[in-house]
Amino acid sequence: MRPDPTRPDRAALRDRLLSVFRRVHVINLPERTDRRHEVAVQLRRVGLDFDHPAVELVAANRPDAPGGFGSIGARGCFHSHLGILAQARAASGPVLVLEDDADFAPDAEARLDGIVDGLSRGGWDVFYGHPGPDGLGRAGQGAAGPLTTWAPDDPIRGTHVMGWTPVAAGRAFAYLDAMRGRTPGHPDGGPMHVDGAFSWFRAAHPDLTTRVTPDPLAVQRASRTDIQAMRWFDRAPILRDGAQWLRRMRRG
Repeated sequence: MRPDPTRPDRAALRDRLLSVFRRVHVINLPERTDRRHEVAVQLRRVGLDFDHPAVELVAANRPDAPGGFGSIGARGCFHSHLGILAQARAASGPVLVLEDDADFAPDAEARLDGIVDGLSRGGWDVFYGHPGPDGLGRAGQGAAGPLTTWAPDDPIRGTHVMGWTPVAAGRAFAYLDAMRGRTPGHPDGGPMHVDGAFSWFRAAHPDLTTRVTPDPLAVQRASRTDIQAMRWFDRAPILRDGAQWLRRMRRG
């Protein structure tokens, strides 16, 4: 049987991705088996799965109280990313971080080679696989090509697909570790959503280069949130299952 030339070579995609990122960390609450199954489908699109030695399924942090953060979920998300940064600062090379509600864009396989090629040349410290819901930042306006540079003081909302070099991860860990110990609203940055914390960190370290894909490499899948307080239809088991089915239908 001849190979289908229209189908991506997933093994080649995997090898290209892992030529830049030494590990892929996937954040998932153990009880969210729905998200774990859905993100496993996304990993298979690029030739990976949870049995691959380069892929680590990270059990998301679930604290008992907000502890100065806006919610228990926001604190848990912050601490989950902080734990990965602690590992990434000692890694042998860059790492990729995926949240379990990340869906690769429909054309991700076709674009991945160019993105990886750009990252493999170096000259970056932090990578975002999306331009955020607000579109391209000042430095990225009118960008062409697989990657663009993002201004240090231009915030990005969203953390569902990110990359870190060991140096940047080490500095980010120290910065966020200090933030979580301060009081809310502290002028130097206190407890906050992790995407805001990363934006504060980048603004405070303008020597670090952030590279971004002008078009999303991955988007945030519609699913029940673990960060904000759940809506009424996500608290009732039968209605929750129906709401999740409707979200899948809306995604197509």
